[in-house]
Amino acid sequence: MLLQGKTAIITGCSKGIGKSLLQTFAQNQCNIWACSRKPTEEFEVLIEQLTSKYNVNIRPLYFDLAEESEIKEAMSTIFSSKQNIDILVNNAGVTSPNALFLMTPIQKMKEVFQINFFSQIILTQYVTRLMVKQKSGSIINISSIAGIDGDPGQLEYVSSKAAMIGATKKLANELATYNIRVNAIAPGITETDMIDQMSNEILNVNLTQTNMKRLGHPNEIASAALFLASSMSSFMTGQVLRVDGGR
Repeated sequence: MLLQGKTAIITGCSKGIGKSLLQTFAQNQCNIWACSRKPTEEFEVLIEQLTSKYNVNIRPLYFDLAEESEIKEAMSTIFSSKQNIDILVNNAGVTSPNALFLMTPIQKMKEVFQINFFSQIILTQYVTRLMVKQKSGSIINISSIAGIDGDPGQLEYVSSKAAMIGATKKLANELATYNIRVNAIAPGITETDMIDQMSNEILNVNLTQTNMKRLGHPNEIASAALFLASSMSSFMTGQVLRVDGGR
């Protein structure tokens, strides 16, 4: 069990990649603060099932990443537990309909950046204060190959994911002295509800450009995160792992 005795904070746990992260980390004996924007019966049932099946402590935590006050309140709840935080996975994020730069309102760009970048940085800043005291930790940012390759359209999404890659490299440099590792994962097109906003034409172009000619599965992204969270990657920091089927 790669994460036995560890405690993680994972954002965006209720669906997609976040749900697979929750399942994979629990299976590897990790205690988890499972963050989501709002409660659902399905999510609560999943937590109960994973807690019972793997005998781990999974606590749901609900807050809106668009609201800094809610992030602060959630972190106060975590801090009051007086536990170490060994792992942070910044997974939650939003996308937007594909549109050209000239057709995208600045307000929409600000909204996407608030969720995909600024809220993640605020959360990371809170958690890092704990990790610095412990002199250990692993931070994993879920970015996107779009932030590397600069896909056409969705300037706000592409730019926000590129910003997280830049932050990953900068924080890796700054935090290494405290034995805190910071890495990122850049998934390719993955089978989540985010692809529902893609036209069939764009989806087919992406599949054509992917050597394996298929979508990624959320559990494949979660497996890469498990590697980065565990001691198996103990000499890795400042890296961006592409999990994209060979695009």
